[in-house]
Amino acid sequence: MEKSYEIDICGKKMAVSTGKMARQANSILVKFGGNGVLITAVMNKNPVEAVDFFPLVVDVEERMYAAGKIPGGFFRREGKASDKAILNARLTDRPLRPLFDKNIRNEVQLIATVISFDQDIPYDVSLINGASTLLYISDIPFDEPVGAVRIGKIGDNWIVNPTYSEIEESIIDIIIAGTEDAILMVEAGAKEAPEEIVIEAIEKAHDEIKKIISFQREFKKIAGKDKKETDKFVLNVDVEKRVRELAEEKIQKILDEIVEYSENEERKALLDNTERGFFQDKVSVLKEEVEKELEKEFPDDGESIDISFKELERELVRKTILEKGIRPDGRKPDDIREIKCEVGLFPDTTHGMGLFTRGKTQALTILALGSIREAQKIESLGKEEFKRYIHHYNFPPFSVGETWPLRGPKRREIGHGALAEKALRPMIPDEDKFPYVLRLVSEILESNGSTSMASVCGSTLALMDAGVPILNPVSGIAMGLIKDDKSDKYVILKDIQGIEDFYGDMDFKVAGTKNGITALQMDMKTKGISLDIIKEILKKAREGRLYILEKMLEVIPEPRPTLSKCAPKITTFKIPKEKIGDIIGPGGKNIKSIKEEFNLDEIDISDYNGEGIVSIISSDDENIAMARKKIEGMLKSIDDIKVGEEFLGTVVGITNYGAFINLIPGVDGLLHISKVANKRIKDVKDYLKVGDKVLVKVENIDSRSKKIGLERTDI
Repeated sequence: MEKSYEIDICGKKMAVSTGKMARQANSILVKFGGNGVLITAVMNKNPVEAVDFFPLVVDVEERMYAAGKIPGGFFRREGKASDKAILNARLTDRPLRPLFDKNIRNEVQLIATVISFDQDIPYDVSLINGASTLLYISDIPFDEPVGAVRIGKIGDNWIVNPTYSEIEESIIDIIIAGTEDAILMVEAGAKEAPEEIVIEAIEKAHDEIKKIISFQREFKKIAGKDKKETDKFVLNVDVEKRVRELAEEKIQKILDEIVEYSENEERKALLDNTERGFFQDKVSVLKEEVEKELEKEFPDDGESIDISFKELERELVRKTILEKGIRPDGRKPDDIREIKCEVGLFPDTTHGMGLFTRGKTQALTILALGSIREAQKIESLGKEEFKRYIHHYNFPPFSVGETWPLRGPKRREIGHGALAEKALRPMIPDEDKFPYVLRLVSEILESNGSTSMASVCGSTLALMDAGVPILNPVSGIAMGLIKDDKSDKYVILKDIQGIEDFYGDMDFKVAGTKNGITALQMDMKTKGISLDIIKEILKKAREGRLYILEKMLEVIPEPRPTLSKCAPKITTFKIPKEKIGDIIGPGGKNIKSIKEEFNLDEIDISDYNGEGIVSIISSDDENIAMARKKIEGMLKSIDDIKVGEEFLGTVVGITNYGAFINLIPGVDGLLHISKVANKRIKDVKDYLKVGDKVLVKVENIDSRSKKIGLERTDI
């Protein structure tokens, strides 16, 4: 039996219904504006073997029919998930995962299928709200609902769930998800937004989140199911006790040693002078010893041994940070690891390169510049898109001293690349000022926490090294949190490393310029944090990223004054879209002729975002300028020609009184013999011949006969 409910979110309706579609699964149909998303959730009856985590999978399937389109390609059907679908799946997963019981071992899969697409309103927020509503009313153990909204700001006006066009105008595009009491997830891009605006956006969002959660509670009253029992992992208390007996004092001794070293300048170097870090290396050896000992006593309890050791390690690390203010690598909470920056590693071959090293995290970013025709065409549910700024992120196994098969980018790599792209995009100069396509690739060479923010810093270095006139340099930092639930005492950590991410309560990445924030991403491992803590985190994050930015600018204080000598020289200009065919000519005849005539490397004319775009590439600036004049002349008719305009013309005839110069197809002008040279001459043929190229300017146009008089400008 179908059951439905509706809520008004600041003038926009969101409706949910269940019981009509996909009835062999838990299912819900979410309608938001013209968007329609069918979300299903299924939990396997049997637990997954040999996993030590809750196996949750979220997939988003974008169907082209949702926008009335037929997919391109030979097969005319959707292939692998688009980057946008993967990012939306991650966006949905992140606020839901912390609210599940981590001891559940039954796999839960959510599949969201976009069956109707609104060209004006994004569907991503409705995914989170729909998924939470579905899980809350389903038979799957999930007891605390989540709400999510997007916030924008245009001028002084705040907008809840803005349209695509409003997002383009807004100073901030921020999605916030949370429970009634706390914030769970933040994802934002901004145009150098001050911290105060971010805080205000979160405050406004939380008011709407509470309404959405209330809506879910009401819907559960009419559509809720009884929750299923699951076979949860149960820790063997005897194993836990033995692990504590064997390891607690030894782990604490290692931590006490680190505290002692942190206070002694001569011994501080020992903390970092190991393969992965003093603490990780020492504890790794101890763990192997404990596992070897306990496998004899508890041969069938490997998972309990592993989890007991990790929980003990987590407890003692957190205790040392909370009580003594010392981290596993000897740093205090506000300390940032040693930073090293380099640029120009291969100036004779690459367009731009930046190497950013922070502790044992290292990102190498390389920039390649190309013409507008190399922009990435995005086939999506929305309007056809062309990306001229592309950021890719690669995380190879050697960066963590491991091995695994290379099978293309994983979801995490796509997500980190998108975050770095979001952080830098507002600082990329407009196409009119910088007519290039930019592709940045961040290669993570070492990883021990916050590689995405390292890639932001490395990318800024690469852009400035190449001479790209970015508006302002961008740096990034990852913030962490250790919070004691019993006492409510907490410690905020700057520049978290891997172990602090793993054992901490939060990963809050903040990127921005000296003026404000350009990107945010916050994920929680607990059930959220208060707005007051977020305010404090953002304040400390600003201090941290400005410190990192200062270190970067010591190496390269501003973009180089000229582009790399390896970069192509490109001039780009717009032409009427309907003139593209005329300029290209039959079979490309005109373009080929111009390319040969001016010895150009490349000339491209394409339809880019609904406009005709001409890109001329050459190492010779003069040839570029003459080719442009030639093409611009081809766009004109005789009625368009004005006195004072310059043309690169071709001599088509010579008489005893001057030379006839072809300006545009079908239109000639007369260069009088007195204008052929800067002195008196007797014979035009001594100075010009048919076929010569001449720069001329229109001196006069006879109003009746339309005859054009020219003067020469290249003498």
